[in-house]
This record gives sequence, C-alpha cells and structure tokens, in this order.
Amino acid sequence: MVATTNFLGKAHDAIEYIFDKETFVENKIGSTRLDPDLAPPAMVGEATLDGTICTVLSVNSRRPNPRFRVVFNGVMGMEETYKFSQALYATIDADKDKPIDEKRPVVLLIDTPGNSPGKIEEIVGMTKGTASYQFALMDARAAGHPVIGMIVGRAISGAFLCHGLLSDRILSLPKDYGTIVHVMPTTSIAVITGIPLERLNELVKTNPVFASGAEFVYKLGTIDELLDNPDQMRDAIIRNIAEVKELRKQGREDKLGIWNRGQVGAERGGRVKRIEAIEKMEKEFENILPDLLE
Repeated sequence: MVATTNFLGKAHDAIEYIFDKETFVENKIGSTRLDPDLAPPAMVGEATLDGTICTVLSVNSRRPNPRFRVVFNGVMGMEETYKFSQALYATIDADKDKPIDEKRPVVLLIDTPGNSPGKIEEIVGMTKGTASYQFALMDARAAGHPVIGMIVGRAISGAFLCHGLLSDRILSLPKDYGTIVHVMPTTSIAVITGIPLERLNELVKTNPVFASGAEFVYKLGTIDELLDNPDQMRDAIIRNIAEVKELRKQGREDKLGIWNRGQVGAERGGRVKRIEAIEKMEKEFENILPDLLE
C-alpha cells in the first residue's frame, strides 16, 4: 500500500517502512556500541533488509543537539558528522574478514535541510567533521561495502554533499512525497548572481542547473533512480545493493559514484557541457605541464 503521507522529519517511520519490521537497533553496529549521548540527531544503527544486516545512517529532525543551539530540525552539525564516521568505521571493522559478497550494505536515509554551524563549531572543526564523514564513506566503499543513498525528505546544500552525494547509488522519492532537493533555492541564487528572480524562473524551465527538485537533479545525473512512490523503496534498495556488489566484483568503479553521474547527466541532457569543459581543462594542463616539470 502506498504511503499517504511523506517522510519529511520522520526518520524512524522511514526506517520501519523500508527495513524488516522491528529489526532496527540504534547505536549498535556489530560488536561496537556508540554513545547515545553523542549527537542525538544522528540516528545510526543496524537493521535487516530482506534478512541481510545493514548499517543505517539517518538524521532525526525531532531531536535537537543540546550542546549546539543551531543544530535542530535535521541540521547536520559537527558532532553528527563525527558520529556517522564512527558508525562507518565500526561497519568496516565488523566485516573486515568477510569477502565482498558478505560485506554489509550501508543505507543513508537522507532528510536534512543543510549544514548550519555556529561560531563554536566553525572554530573547533566543523569542516574537519564533514571531511571525516566523507573520507569514511569513501573508505567504506573501498572496503567493499555498497553505499546506497535514499532521499526521503530534504537533500539540501552542504548537508546533501556530505550525507549522500558520495554514495554508490542515490535514489529519491518524487516531490509529491515532500522531497526537496537543491544546492541553493533560486531566491538565494538571484541574490548572489544578481540575475533577476523572474529570469531565473524562466531559465529553470529549460536548464536543470538552476532548478530545485528531484526531477531536475535526476536530469543532471545526481540522482541515479527516481522512484514513483514509497512502496518502491525497499525493492529498489535491495536491487541496487545487488547491482553495486556485482559491479564492484567486476572492478567497474567507473559505473558507481560521482564520476559516473557526470556521464549519466550528459546522456540525460542535463550536463551537456561537462565533458567538453573537462577536456579543455586537461588540454590546458598538458600545455603547461612541461613548464611545471622544469
């Protein structure tokens, strides 16, 4: 039965909808126990999906972080990124002696309005926290773990770049179910670029780069698969896990992650100038390389 409501701000509901019923155990991955008082909004743990144990990383927007006033409503802060990192390295450790076929998948449930660090976080290491999480995602993939991002709500700005973009595959529900996907709203783009909002709204109709919404980001190639409704999430995640495992066994990393999305975006008509720009940059580099080597 198709869900009649969306999962915006409902991390636990999304987990129960996707994974085997009542199998989610929070703050436990393998033999590692994570501190429940660290980063309350970071809802991490393990659950089974069709009998296969998975690591689940999500943001619970109903839990604020009492140590940082700006971390509320699903915002990703410094502690949250560090906790996600801890969960990923616990995942790698739990399966370090297992073959690729038995490496547990990592499923990122994506619903976050962005990074909004306060002064203290900026001073003590917000950028290090986000970098640690991204390195951990790459390490998990390098260790053979399939990483699937599932957009169930907001996928906005730096938080989406950190929590989702480095997945092997990114899936999304359509806007009909409350998803909001963009790097920046057109109102902000207008302020920064000086392009009138009316003009931007016209450009949105023909150029997905300026647009907000899962359907436009799909055309850019950033979203690998756009689902019709929540009932498709479980099967789609299971299928993509199997596909990622098979591609990784074949050594086809070029078909996974961000580089593949650039090619897909060109094929879908959303990034028609990307390859041309890369080729020009490579040619310029080749021209100056002799001077650099002198």
